[in-house]
Amino acid sequence: MYKLPVITKLEEELKKVEQELRVDVPRQLKEAADHGDLSENSEYDAAKERQTFLQARVTQLHTRIESLAAISLDALPRDKVGFGSQVTVEEVNNGEVVTYEMVAPEEVDPQRGKISLSSPIGKALLNREIDDEVRIQLPAGVREYVVVELVTLHQMIADGGEEVEES
Repeated sequence: MYKLPVITKLEEELKKVEQELRVDVPRQLKEAADHGDLSENSEYDAAKERQTFLQARVTQLHTRIESLAAISLDALPRDKVGFGSQVTVEEVNNGEVVTYEMVAPEEVDPQRGKISLSSPIGKALLNREIDDEVRIQLPAGVREYVVVELVTLHQMIADGGEEVEES
C-alpha cells in the first residue's frame, strides 16, 4: 500500500508533539508547581498554555492525517494534472520553462516549485493535459503557458517500483 510522503512527515511531527505533551510539559508543570503559589506563577501559566496548544495541535494533526489517508489514488487522474503531479509548463511569450509539483498545503515551498492545488497556478493547471494552453492571472499580470510535460502520482509510484493501491 502506498502512503503519501506528507502523511509520514505529519506522523513524525505528531510523535514529537505527543512526546512533548506526555513528558516535557508534565515535568515543567511539576517543577513550576513545586515553586509554590500557582496564582502568580508565570512558569506554571506558560506550561499550561503550552499544554493547551499541544493538545490542539495533536487533534489537528490526527484530523489532517486521516483526511490525507482518505485520498483515493483511484480518484486521482492518470492523464491530467492532479494532486501529486509534476507538471512542466512553458511560457508562451518568452519560452521560460518551469516545473511545478502539486502538493498538500503542509508541503508548499514555492522556491522549490511545490505548490498547492488551491493556489492560482494550481487551480489553473488542475485537470490540464499535455499541450493544453493555460492563462493564469498572477500579481504581475496574466501569463500564458503550455503544458509540455506531465508526470502523475500514479506514474511516479510506478517508476519508483511501489505498488499502487488506495491508502
